[in-house]
Amino acid sequence: MSTDTGRTRPWQGRLDAGHRPVQDEWNSLVLNASTVRSWEPGIVPGLFQTADYARCVFDGLGELRDIPKDTNDAVSARLKRQEWLGLPGKKLHQLIWEGALHARLGPPAVMAAQLDRILAVLDLDTVSLGVVPFSAGLRLLVGSSFTMVDERLVVVEDWHAEHWLDDADAVALHRKVWDAHARSAVHGDDARQLIVRARSGLTV
Repeated sequence: MSTDTGRTRPWQGRLDAGHRPVQDEWNSLVLNASTVRSWEPGIVPGLFQTADYARCVFDGLGELRDIPKDTNDAVSARLKRQEWLGLPGKKLHQLIWEGALHARLGPPAVMAAQLDRILAVLDLDTVSLGVVPFSAGLRLLVGSSFTMVDERLVVVEDWHAEHWLDDADAVALHRKVWDAHARSAVHGDDARQLIVRARSGLTV
């Protein structure tokens, strides 16, 4: 069993050159992975984001962290990562909280296009999407977002830092959390109905 508990990587310093270098690092990490398993309770996951939605996300974080504004480059890098979804032998197991569908991080037209994008990726063979409804009985508190890469690394992101955890116990614990949320999620047509309902609530 590994005794390396991973690394905490504060945003301070890492973002001195803007968001693009961090996005490039994520691209390399994901490109070499066969399986990504993710829980996202707050926003639409990066692998699903439209350019306009991603721009809203980066603009908000850039202002918060007072870093160089490289939004266009960061958006391009994030969209580049989405090519992974079209590669053979890849699989994304994505769980999102229903609240992420309703959180208006952009104007209604941006949100409508974003929800349309999620409906489109539901048809990809490389994507398994589960949505945890507001009405679902939860096994655990909603908690923080995290991403598992090939069951060997977990990346947990908070306002201060990214936490890269490669200790076997940490990975196993986050897998148990993911499985607990998965038991509360709906998939297929039921997930689609939740997305369509969020979309219908927008006045464009």
